[in-house]
Amino acid sequence: MARTGEILADILERWGVDHLYGMPGDSINEFVEELRKARNELCFYQVRHEEVGALAAGAYAKLTGKIGVCLSIAGPGAIHLLNGLYDAKADGAPVLVIAGQVHSTQIGTDAFQEINLERMFDDAAVFNKRVQSHEQLPDLLNQAIRTAYAEKGPAVLIVPDDLFAEKAEWDQPLTSDILAETTGFPDQKDMKLAAEMIDRAKKPVILAGKGALGAKEELALLAEKIGAPVAVSLPGKGAISDTHPLSLGHIGQIGTKQSYWAMQETDLLIMIGTSFPYREFLPEKADAIQIDLETKFIGKRYPVACGLNGDAKKVLESLIPSVSYKKDRKFLEDSKKRIESWRKEIEKDKELETDKLMPPQVMAEVQKVLADDAILSVDVGNVTVWAARYLDLDRQSMLLSSWLATMGCGLPGAISAKVAEPEKQVWALCGDGGFTMVMQDFVTAVRYKLPFVTVIFNNQKLGMIHYEQQQMGHIEYGTELGSIDFAAFAEACGGIGVRIESRDEMRMALKQALHADRPVILDVQIQEEPPLPGNISYDQAIHYTEYMVKKFFSDKSVSLPPIGKSLKRLF
Repeated sequence: MARTGEILADILERWGVDHLYGMPGDSINEFVEELRKARNELCFYQVRHEEVGALAAGAYAKLTGKIGVCLSIAGPGAIHLLNGLYDAKADGAPVLVIAGQVHSTQIGTDAFQEINLERMFDDAAVFNKRVQSHEQLPDLLNQAIRTAYAEKGPAVLIVPDDLFAEKAEWDQPLTSDILAETTGFPDQKDMKLAAEMIDRAKKPVILAGKGALGAKEELALLAEKIGAPVAVSLPGKGAISDTHPLSLGHIGQIGTKQSYWAMQETDLLIMIGTSFPYREFLPEKADAIQIDLETKFIGKRYPVACGLNGDAKKVLESLIPSVSYKKDRKFLEDSKKRIESWRKEIEKDKELETDKLMPPQVMAEVQKVLADDAILSVDVGNVTVWAARYLDLDRQSMLLSSWLATMGCGLPGAISAKVAEPEKQVWALCGDGGFTMVMQDFVTAVRYKLPFVTVIFNNQKLGMIHYEQQQMGHIEYGTELGSIDFAAFAEACGGIGVRIESRDEMRMALKQALHADRPVILDVQIQEEPPLPGNISYDQAIHYTEYMVKKFFSDKSVSLPPIGKSLKRLF
């Protein structure tokens, strides 16, 4: 006979779980006791806020493909998990939540900290069950983990804490801890149709997403053979090297001019591992092929003539020999000229010398010391734009909150990345707005001796929202943040903190930070311009001009630049 909590710990280990994030408390303490006993095999990382635990678990799953695990008490602790769980669900990351609940005899009595957890978690989870008896618990745990993997999202197991302490023999399990691999492959007639469509196309363009990250070599081979430039979605950054001659860069609001024009001119769009949602950045009318592991995404956001359901790497391996080498390369050559022109503009931004540091310069200095296999956890805001635009990635990995776009994901992602890959170089790239949402857990990184570098782009405001308001023609309001000495904060937590105001200081600090044995914060004082998209719409230009006029008449200290000059800068 063993305590049910001990059986659960054993099952987690059999599924390959070696750590989890959370906070102890009176409705989860019976399980935490098992973690104390098994701490050599199953490491418990005590965070300072449950949201950080959920975001870290989701980031671990995004990075490794393995299930991330977090736990919480009932009531307030469980509520704090929700943001991280919605992020995991939106980005297709398998996460397991073990949520404590009040004693089983108190459920329904409006006990202290009791809330209806089943109802609360229902929309955020792909699996959501409350355990009624300790006999159910092991089998439900297997079901939860299997469902999280199969449906790529959060699985929630709600457990009254007393059930963990019940003793049982799990000698007749109803379930197993084995996950069957999916080996689906497209029908041959669909593969033949795709090859015919590619051979007919005069101006093919590839759009690669997260699902293409495991097929980098095959993606490049296909692009080179059929003469197709490659644009990437934000989660797909790195699917093709940013310095590859055929790389168009990003598509969308943070995208490049060359990707915009390639999409306008193409006669065949080949989407690989992406369900890109912004229809206005895709071709108005073009034939389309979509390759995706999930059939539910094929044709969901763009009308496709051919859908290939399967793993991108396997599909491309079979497709490449079936297509012909494209001799007519005029469209490709025109695209490459645009690419080269854009890259010159980017390099000019990075090398520009100014009195105050600008984000492109900061990214340029990070690039110089970036390891080939580094992991970058990028927060949400203007810093996302700067990382996408000015960092050239090849074999490096980037962690993002790509669909929910939740501020505060940078630090938790770096924590989980260093736990998962302790020997690799890890970065957290954050704005001051995103970092302050979760800054209390910098001390978690210090406590567990997780040496990574956090670069804070400190402009003392919510930069992206500031410029969004301007773009809408409004005067910015509620976006100023005030000053925090993040370097002093890092030192107070037991880490290393450096305030940076010049490029020389940045270079020196980076060299030292990468050899530190503790977490480091580089508090970089920046001045930035609006994160303008690669292609400016007429409406955006008009709204920005409206903002400048309103600003002038509401604040006499502001001089109005000539409208023509403003529009020239935008275009």
